[in-house]
Amino acid sequence: MNILVIDIGGSHVKLHATGQPAPRRFESGRHLTPESMVEEVKRRTHDWPYEVVSVGYPGLVGPDGPEVEPGNLGPGWVRFDFAAALDRPTRVVNDAAMQALGAYTGGRMLFLGLGTGLGSALVTDRVVIPLELGSLPYGRRRTVADHVGRGGLKQHGEARWLETVVRVVEHVRDALKADYVVLGGGNAKRVKPLPPHTRRGGNEDAFAGGFRVWEEDVDPHSYPPAAPWRVVR
Repeated sequence: MNILVIDIGGSHVKLHATGQPAPRRFESGRHLTPESMVEEVKRRTHDWPYEVVSVGYPGLVGPDGPEVEPGNLGPGWVRFDFAAALDRPTRVVNDAAMQALGAYTGGRMLFLGLGTGLGSALVTDRVVIPLELGSLPYGRRRTVADHVGRGGLKQHGEARWLETVVRVVEHVRDALKADYVVLGGGNAKRVKPLPPHTRRGGNEDAFAGGFRVWEEDVDPHSYPPAAPWRVVR
């Protein structure tokens, strides 16, 4: 089964599909509505065959799709019918959860996405649990995302930002009893050296996660049969 993966970000929408040699992308930003995104996706993938679609969405996702509007894109995402617009069966998941799914290699893994804010998810026993660790209080009238997101980097400088990132990684890893941490997002490359039991992820993890969302449908006759991945909503 050919799968199209759409990874929606604040600056770019990234696209990949089963059997294609390289991903494609186009700019997003505050002008991007779901209608304009779908139109551009169709234009950019007209020569790609695919039967189903995975969408990584930068915000809260429930059983019926996006539950809040993203702060860095255009309006209209809540209650948007992706399956009807794309004319394919479509599964929408939080973007951090999708990247975490692709980065997972076993055990209990904590994913932290260092970007505009802080994306987070926990993966264990083929279950993906999206988290909102960025909303936790940190300091006076601030949150974790305020300190380790892009705003905190700009306000406090890289050295102090890095100290905070390392502290947050260690605290939440211990609190959730994670075996290891994967750092993703655009600012993960700034974390040097990496904290103990931590590795750096990449954009390829989001695509791998998008393919894994449909894994149980791709090869239902595999032996031993794989339990389906489950994204908690």
